[in-house]
Amino acid sequence: MRPRCSKGLSDVTDHNIGILSTGSYLPKREVGNDEVAERVGVTPEWIERKTQIQSRRYAAPHEATSDLAIRAGAAAMEQAGLSADEIDYIIVSTSTGDFPQPPTSYLVQHGLGAYGAACFDVNVVCSGFVYALALARSLIALNPDRRALVIGADLYSRILDFDDRRTAVLFADGAGAAVVGAVPAPYGIIDTALTSRGDAHQLIRVEAGGSRNPATAETVAEGGHFFRMDGRAVRDFVADNVPRALAELAESVGVELADVHHFVPHQANGVMLSEVVERAGLVNAHTHRTLRKYGNVGSASVPVALDEANRTGALSAGDLVLLAGFGGGMAIGASLLTWGTGA
Repeated sequence: MRPRCSKGLSDVTDHNIGILSTGSYLPKREVGNDEVAERVGVTPEWIERKTQIQSRRYAAPHEATSDLAIRAGAAAMEQAGLSADEIDYIIVSTSTGDFPQPPTSYLVQHGLGAYGAACFDVNVVCSGFVYALALARSLIALNPDRRALVIGADLYSRILDFDDRRTAVLFADGAGAAVVGAVPAPYGIIDTALTSRGDAHQLIRVEAGGSRNPATAETVAEGGHFFRMDGRAVRDFVADNVPRALAELAESVGVELADVHHFVPHQANGVMLSEVVERAGLVNAHTHRTLRKYGNVGSASVPVALDEANRTGALSAGDLVLLAGFGGGMAIGASLLTWGTGA
C-alpha cells in the first residue's frame, strides 16, 4: 500500500517549517540486562543477542508520563530560547497517558505554564511522534509566526508483563521533544508520509481498560492491562512495509535514499533496525541508535535519538535527515527534512 504523502510545502505557503530545537529526558534508574533476565527467566546474553539492548531506564514510582514529557519539553524550549508564553501548540504523542482523561498534553501545559497554547494528544503508538510532527507542520504552515512543542513520551514499565519475555526485555520509559516553527529555505521538512494499516491492529495491543473491555477485577487478574505484541508478525510487517514506505517518500520528492545523511528510526529492536537499513538501501546514512542504553521507549524513540544526534553535534546544516516511526496500529510515519534553522 502506497503511503499518503502531504503536498510539498511550496504548494501551500512561502515558508518552510522545520525543527528549531530538541530535548529529551530519560529517568535516572538504569536497569541492566542482568536484572531483566532474572525477572523473565532468560540470560543477559540472550537479551543482547536478540535485541542489541544492554540497558534501559525505568521511571521512579512518583513519575508519570507527563512528568517525563515536561522535562523533555522544557529542555527543547530552553535550547530554542523560548519561554512558555511563546508556545502556541503542545502536541503530546503517547500510548501510556497519565489517565484516560484528561489528555496528557493538558498536564504538560500546566507543568510548563504554557497557558496560551492549544493542546491535544496523539496516540499512534511508536509512529506517533512523526504523526504529531506532520500535524504541527500543517498548523504552522497556516500561521508561520507560531510555534509548536511536539513531544513523544511513553512509560511502558508500568504495563509490562514480566512473564512475557518477548516484550519485557524490549520496552522502557522516556520522552523526547522538538520545537517546530518557520525556517528559511532551504531548511525544514521536505515532506512526510503516513501509513495506517488497521487490518493489522491486533499485532500490538492492550486488551483491557477501554470501552470494549472495561477495567474489572477479572480483567486485572487475567493480565488484560498488560502490553501484548506478536513479535514475529510485527517483524514481518516491518520488513514488508517500512523499506517500501521510505523508498516511496524519497521518490515522491526526488531524493535518493543513498543520499540521506542521517537515519533516525524508531528504536524497536537492534536486529530489526539492521534489516530495515539494509532493505531500504540506507547504507550510506548514519543510523542513530539509542536502544543499546535506553531500550525501546515507544513514541519517544525517534525524538530521543534525534536529540542525542543534535546535542552531540552529529547534525550539520544542510544534512538530509530521515525520521521513521513504525509500530502499533499498525502504522508507519516517515519525514524527510533538510536540517538547519538558518540561525
